[in-house]
Amino acid sequence: MIDIPLDIALQYLAIINVATFLTYGLDKWKAKRSKWRIREAALLMLAVLGGSIGAWLGMIVWHHKTQHKKFKYGIPAIILVQAIIIWYFFFRK
Repeated sequence: MIDIPLDIALQYLAIINVATFLTYGLDKWKAKRSKWRIREAALLMLAVLGGSIGAWLGMIVWHHKTQHKKFKYGIPAIILVQAIIIWYFFFRK
């Protein structure tokens, strides 16, 4: 089993969530201006890599991807899975 210190894990999660939140905002900005867009797969991958809270907040704050089912239901599902994983590795003892 990988033994990652909790403080390192929290720093990683903070960085990836801020980056994901800003990426959702950037994509919304580009959508309003008919510019080149960030792929949905990339947005979802950021959530999977730990940025699920940032993705969820980005959806709320920027009003972005809120009607797409894969985001509307997928992001909360990713949050739930990640919460279970975090609990298992750091708090079950």
